[in-house]
Amino acid sequence: MRKFFKHIIQEWYAYAALGLASCIVLLPLLVALIGSTHNDATIGAGRMPFWFGNNAFENYSRAWRMGTVYTGVPVWRLIFNSFVVAFVIAVGKVMLAIMSAYAIVFFRFPLRNLLFGIVLVTLMLPVEVRMFQTYKIASQFKLLNTYIGLVLPWVVSTTGLLLFRGCLQAFPRELLDAARMDGAGPIRCLYSVVLPMLRPHIAALFVVMFLYGWNQYLWPLLITTRPEMQTVPIGLVRMLGGPEAATEWGTVMASTMICLILPIIVVLVGQKYLVTLGEVSK
Repeated sequence: MRKFFKHIIQEWYAYAALGLASCIVLLPLLVALIGSTHNDATIGAGRMPFWFGNNAFENYSRAWRMGTVYTGVPVWRLIFNSFVVAFVIAVGKVMLAIMSAYAIVFFRFPLRNLLFGIVLVTLMLPVEVRMFQTYKIASQFKLLNTYIGLVLPWVVSTTGLLLFRGCLQAFPRELLDAARMDGAGPIRCLYSVVLPMLRPHIAALFVVMFLYGWNQYLWPLLITTRPEMQTVPIGLVRMLGGPEAATEWGTVMASTMICLILPIIVVLVGQKYLVTLGEVSK
């Protein structure tokens, strides 16, 4: 009985902590959702009631069609730019990580471990250390204000290599031996044997890298000068305006809520794969 009550109390504390953390995270989103239904005068004066207003359709339609007067960039354009960047980064990272990990684990070639160590060293360098050199190279190759310039520096990084290398080291080699006996080559083994078993890891890494690309701020801020090439984080910050223009709070909050829809969908779809990340598909 004593252990039972102790277990109940521990569960209560855990749920209370989760509930408190959820309130801290969701409260700003709730304020933004309510603010997106009020006009700018009500929000700017600090008299916004903690309930929904009557300006939702006007705020959301204006945000979707034209954004704010200060930026003039519609939200759909920001979402499109961020989606292209995030999707290409996620797909590129997953493909490069799988192929490089497959080669390091299953192929035998000189200096294999040394090359892997060099790759690990690059992960220890902060992004800011190589930002100036990367920007200089992008400028010389005329990649400013282009999608290639936005995604290329992040696609070629080796973030997912450690994940797939660990998975493939624990991969049952009997399956590969059986496939080779049936006449399968290295590429056929990769696509027919390895990839189906790594689906949870592929989906989980895709979700993480998609959110990573979606939330990029510093690099797009440096490489984009044209408003139509801005991504969601930069566009939302620019919507806040400046000393010469009042902030259109209703439109800003409506834009924020619209920009949250796609990442939430990606997380909800890939949630089960994030939970089973440590398992190998059977």
